[in-house]
Amino acid sequence: MAATLVLEIISVLLAIPVVAKVGGGLTPWSTAYVLGFAALLLVLAGMQGRPWAIWANLGVQVILVAGFVVYPGIGFIGVLFTLVWVIIAWMRNEVLRRQRLGLLPGQQQPGP
Repeated sequence: MAATLVLEIISVLLAIPVVAKVGGGLTPWSTAYVLGFAALLLVLAGMQGRPWAIWANLGVQVILVAGFVVYPGIGFIGVLFTLVWVIIAWMRNEVLRRQRLGLLPGQQQPGP
């Protein structure tokens, strides 16, 4: 999950030159938004050992989707990474469910 956050940080920071050239230009507010969000993701990347981290990762995507206000491309990055985090959360829940039921390959008894 930390690696996914690092990829998200890179994607968000790569939006800076796009906003500067294509968008309405970089304002102090848009620069602070992008850099602040990247810093938040960096802090979250260091907290991935906590049990609530995956839900924080998913919840923080709301802030990135709100980036449509800054530039539609930033909001699109938010939608894309929201889908990624929903898939990661689903996979995590599926593994935990199978673990609870004893269905994981490591939990199977060897055959005769």
